[in-house]
Amino acid sequence: MKLTSTYFYFVFSIMLLITSCSSDDSINIDEEKPTITINYIEGFPQACEQLVKGETYTFKAQVTDNRALASYSLDLHHNFDHHTHDDQGETCDLEPIKVAVNPFIYMQNFNIEGELTTYEINISITIPNDIDTGDYHCAYSVTDVTGWQSRTSIDIKIIE
Repeated sequence: MKLTSTYFYFVFSIMLLITSCSSDDSINIDEEKPTITINYIEGFPQACEQLVKGETYTFKAQVTDNRALASYSLDLHHNFDHHTHDDQGETCDLEPIKVAVNPFIYMQNFNIEGELTTYEINISITIPNDIDTGDYHCAYSVTDVTGWQSRTSIDIKIIE
């Protein structure tokens, strides 16, 4: 019985060693994050943009990847506490800190079908009339098929 166990472990170890070693160097690891930008003519909103309550806006950003894009998201949330995001570019003049009563919050995820390497995000949103005005963040995020993610956030204002 002891000889059978030893033999089994020996064969198992050899098989594990053989299967873990491979001469296949064709594995191409994706080491590139996708890109996302609003810095083009149609990109919206731009930093410090003022959005009017009750109006409809088309949020646009250009996303690209070296392999294929998988999904994106748009997040609009208040910045009444003056927080920042690590990827935030330009900072705008902020109103005094205040407590949110009825802030506008929009968070939505979308899939990108067809293994595209470039895509323009295009989301139409109406700013509700009954929300708090003030400082907000607009945050775009994009994920590629291998799981890499990029994001960008900008300051915007919602006004009467």
